[in-house]
Amino acid sequence: MISSQHTVTTTPSVVVAAAESWQTIYLHVTGNGTVYLGNSTVTSSNGMQTEKSAVPFQFILPAGETLYAVVATATEDLRVLRPSAS
Repeated sequence: MISSQHTVTTTPSVVVAAAESWQTIYLHVTGNGTVYLGNSTVTSSNGMQTEKSAVPFQFILPAGETLYAVVATATEDLRVLRPSAS
């Protein structure tokens, strides 16, 4: 497994790049803000909302898909754990 840290801002950014196979991803927002997940056009209005300071949750990312993250204001710390082989 590979772990990474991302400072999520108000501009959508890649948190997990596309892979040739499905990936089981674990995501953890470490602060009190909300992070929104989706594609390259993700916003706080259309993204999948994460829980504030919640325990890590499992996310299945289909083959060929890239996962982006964004916040509505300020910044937020997001930790990602993903497979080392894809």
